[in-house]
Order: sequence, then C-alpha cells, then structure tokens
Amino acid sequence: MARTQRLRIGDLLVQAKLITNEQLAEALERQKRTRERLGKVLLSMGIITDRQIAQTLSQQLRLPLANLTAQQQIDSSIARMIAESMARKHRVLPLKREGNTLALAMADPLDVYAIDDVEIATGCTVSPVVTTESDIVEAINRTYGMGGGSAAQVLEQLTQASPAAEIAAVAPEGDVTTEEDVDAAPVIRLVNLLITQALRERASDIHVEPEEAEVRVRFRIDGALQTVMTVPKGAHPPLVSRLKILSRLNIADRRLPQDGSFSLTVEGRPVDFRVATLPTVHGERVTLRLLDKTRSLLSLDQLGLAEPGRSLYEKLIRQTYGIILVCGPTGSGKTTTLVSSLSMINSVDKNIVTIEDPVEYQLPGISHVLINPKVGLTFATGLRSIVRHDPDIIMVGEVRDVETAEIAIHASLTGHLVLSTIHTNDAPSALTRLLDMGIEPFLIASSVIGVLSQRLVRTLCTHCKKPAPIDPALRAMLIESLGEDCPLPDQVMARGECAQCRYTGYRGRTGIYEVLVMSDRIRRHVLGRVSASAISETARAEGMRTMWEDGLGKVLAGQTTVEEVLRVIRADDTSAEFSIKKSASPAADLSPPSPEPPDHPTPPPEASPAT
Repeated sequence: MARTQRLRIGDLLVQAKLITNEQLAEALERQKRTRERLGKVLLSMGIITDRQIAQTLSQQLRLPLANLTAQQQIDSSIARMIAESMARKHRVLPLKREGNTLALAMADPLDVYAIDDVEIATGCTVSPVVTTESDIVEAINRTYGMGGGSAAQVLEQLTQASPAAEIAAVAPEGDVTTEEDVDAAPVIRLVNLLITQALRERASDIHVEPEEAEVRVRFRIDGALQTVMTVPKGAHPPLVSRLKILSRLNIADRRLPQDGSFSLTVEGRPVDFRVATLPTVHGERVTLRLLDKTRSLLSLDQLGLAEPGRSLYEKLIRQTYGIILVCGPTGSGKTTTLVSSLSMINSVDKNIVTIEDPVEYQLPGISHVLINPKVGLTFATGLRSIVRHDPDIIMVGEVRDVETAEIAIHASLTGHLVLSTIHTNDAPSALTRLLDMGIEPFLIASSVIGVLSQRLVRTLCTHCKKPAPIDPALRAMLIESLGEDCPLPDQVMARGECAQCRYTGYRGRTGIYEVLVMSDRIRRHVLGRVSASAISETARAEGMRTMWEDGLGKVLAGQTTVEEVLRVIRADDTSAEFSIKKSASPAADLSPPSPEPPDHPTPPPEASPAT
C-alpha cells in the first residue's frame, strides 16, 4: 500500500456502497464538532458496524483481517515492543514479528502517523493487519491492563510490603501511568491500575468495600455495579490510606465519614475524582466518582430524546422566560441533559450563568459557579447574587429547598429562563412536589412552562445482540400498553454474551423520556391542587408520551430490552399506565400527535384575556 495514495476511510466506504455521499458529508460535519475518529462517528450514527468497516478496509486494501477476540493468546513480549500509551493512542497492537517485519493490528490501516510512530519505536517495518476498534481496545486491555496479570503481581507485592511504608508512600503528581510509576510502591501501582482500568471500562464510580475476610472492588458501568477484583484484607489499610492522601483527608481518623477530591491526568485525559469514606464494622469503605473532563457533549438526539418529545423540548428551551424542570433519580443523566440544552442555545448575545454541585461540564462563554456551603455559598445565596448580574438564562443544579424554588420562580417571572432539576418519579409529580414544598399554586402555574422526566436504560451490545421471538407475556404487555392497533414485529432483539460487554449483554446507555408542556388545563389542575395522577391523565390525553411508552418504543427498535425498561421504572408507575383507558392515550402508533408549546409562557387562567 503506497503511502502517497492518501486514501480515506470514508471514500472507501462510499466505494463499497456501505454509506452514501450524503451520509459521509453528515459524518464529516459531526466529526468537526466532536473531533472523534470518523469510524466512531459513523458507528454513533448507527449506519454501519465496526465489523463492516474492518471488512471493507480488508477487501479494498487487500490486507489480512484478524479476529482478536478469537485469538486465545497474544504474545506479551511482542505486544510490549511499543508502549501501552502508544498502543492506546493509535489503537494498534503488535501481533507477530518475522525478521524485521512486524504484523500490526490496526483499526485504521490508513493512519500513516501511527505506522511511522511504531516503525520508529520498534525499528521494524510495519505490515498492517485489519481488525475492529472494539477488538483492539479489548485486546489492549487484556494485554496491558488488569487482564494481563499485572494486578495480581501488584497485590502479591502489596501483601508482602510493610504497611507502615505503604501508608507513607506518596506518588508523584501528574499522569498516573508514567514510566516513573513502574518502581513505585505497590499500593500506588494498585490505585493507578484501578483508576486506569475504570476509565477504560467507562466506569462512573469505583467502590472499595471491606468485608470480613477480603475487600471487594466494584465498578459501576452503564449504571450497574460489577465486581472487578477482590483484594486481600491485609491490603485494605494501605489502599484506603493512599486514596485519603490523594484526597487530602485525615488518614488517622477512621471513625467519621470524610469527603474530599483530587485531580489526575490519566493517559493524557484530565479527570476529577470525588471521594467519600464511610466507617463500617469491617473497616472504611471508599467510593470514588469519576468525572472525565474530556467527555464529549452529546446532542439531544444522541442522548435518546426522540420525536415528538425532542421538538417539544427544543421549543421550550428557546423560550425567553419561565422555568423548565428536569426530573429523575440520582444518576439518571439530568445534568447532562441540561448542559446539552445550554450548548444548543448558547450564543454570543446571551448571558448564561450556572450554579452547580459539582461543575461536571465547562462550556465556553458560560459562567459556572460552584457552591461552597462551608463559606455560605449555597444554591439559594448564589442564585440571589446571579440575578443581579443581568443573566438571560440561569441553570440551577438542583431545587433542594423552598428558598431556592422561590428565588428561581421569581427570577423566571422577571424575564429569565431558568433550568433546574428536581427529584421526582415522573413529570406530573414535579408539579405536586413544588406544591408540597409550600410554593403557592399561582406561582407554579405562572412560572413553570414544561417538565422533562428521564431515566437511563442500558442498550444492547451491538456485537452480540440477536433476534428472538416476542414472548407471549411481552406481546400481551405491549398490546395492553400501546393498543391493539400498534403494529408489532414477530421478533425483538435479545441479549447475547461477548467480551466487549463483559458478558452482560449490554454496552452503553440511552435515555427514555417524557415531556410535559404546561397547558391551560394543567394550570387549572395546579391551581386546584389536584393529584399527580390526574395531571398525568390530562397530559396523556393531550398527547404526552410517557417514559414507559418511550421505553417500549426503544424495545421495538432493538435498542434495549423490556426487562431493562422495567428495571428503571417502578412497578407502580407501569401499573398506573395499564390502568388508564387506551382511549385516553393516542400512543398506539408510538408517535402520538403533540400540542405545540406556546411561543411564550401563558399566564395563569385568571389573568388570560377572554376569548
């Protein structure tokens, strides 16, 4: 393959008729915004699979195709001819050496910079072998990471080391995977392994949980906890002490809970960590929340907000004043939705200020305020000061108390658009929660223009999901919820098992949503202090598509399973859906007609002009 050809992967896919020129142009436009690999952008668009990309490159370039998942053993001595950081940067892995020729597995064999770097590092001539990016990542994890036996070696060294020496050890600041760490104390290397592996596995949290005889380490991946390793009981004190030292906590105090934080650069990625300790009968438990600063911001479409809810919500966030609430339990993606909303409406002619705890995303042109209760900077006090800075749009991390709610409401009534979150089970309950907090009904009816409720469901792994006949019980559930006129396929996608999803059948998450737009009828309900179920019935009669219906739509689309939807939606929520007569819900075709939101917030009924 001549280097002067300057072939591009997009052109090859068009030549193979796997994508169109229009799809390639759209992917290139997205790539400019996300700065991701073109192949990854095409995968996220759902128009091609990584296996199709690999097969096309193999056929068009006449290169061998490798299936690394089927390969039982990769020669670690050959793989370690290049540094792990180089392997991960370029998504490459040396497989075999014959004389001065090195067979190099590559997700993108057209990447001449990767080939040049490997040839300089090894002194060999590279012979590309094509494979999928997911297979490359899994093989790198198996070769360099915990799967390569390094964790077991560190644990063995850790249990043999002096506890006093381990507790006193402090790693150098900066990148946790630098060459200097090779000879560092075992506890430092163990913490580095846990952190790097958690980021590679896309974990949001690390749990270190002491038990009577051992210590369990679990990662929360795609919202579900998975055990990744067990640590000998003797390694627990130095492990906790190391995490406390990083977080600047008191290592001598083991009787009280402590909270802290620290920042590290992991494989070139700046990451913030929030750390919390909790004394238990078997020792201190430690939980780390990982906040990757390089995480790309997703659009509403990529978050899973589909039509007609997306159009309704986009019109809401483009209003000039009023309150929009996003509700759901902790960890349901509320903040991500709000920040994605701000990125859509952010412009040079708008003054946008946020007050959060913590600041998870930082957007250019937006002022982010971090609350600090220790010095008196709470949501309420911060919000009271923000309104004096002439903002157009305000984002409040959470409505936690009546004081914050009242200030937010008055800010919206004086010409500001306020976005915030609240903990409720569904969209109608957000209105009754404000009533329960003591907010006057006329203030709620005048200020709130819409509520979005959401949950995160795990999506089926694209590598191992498989079609399966619809179970009779599932068919009956779909008919009861969506109506007899809803066309049902003969098959839906079911879970499989593979290394890419850690044999869970799921990889990645998407959202299920319901969007409630305040109408005159719902405002009258609020003024009359009616129940959330009555508000829900009215909203559904006006076209609101519930989270349950949205989840079933994603089941029929092959994105997730009904078991996963039921896992995140309480049983009493779904039974409430079934109890509502089908005549009250026009959702049989999964695309109900929806009322248009008002161009501006409608005043309460008593203030409306007569018609």
